[in-house]
Amino acid sequence: MKIVAFVIALALFVGGILLFGYAFEPGVEHGVVFFGGIVAVALSLAIPFHLLKRIDG
Repeated sequence: MKIVAFVIALALFVGGILLFGYAFEPGVEHGVVFFGGIVAVALSLAIPFHLLKRIDG
């Protein structure tokens, strides 16, 4: 279960970083994409800090 959670968290983290960079491309709704990156990175950190403590504990 820890490996699956790690892969999901890593994918969210990398995807959030990509959204940060993509937010500054022309023709994109900048605020929405950047906020999506913030949400993705926050979720990627919440998985190991909060959810794994309850699942494996």
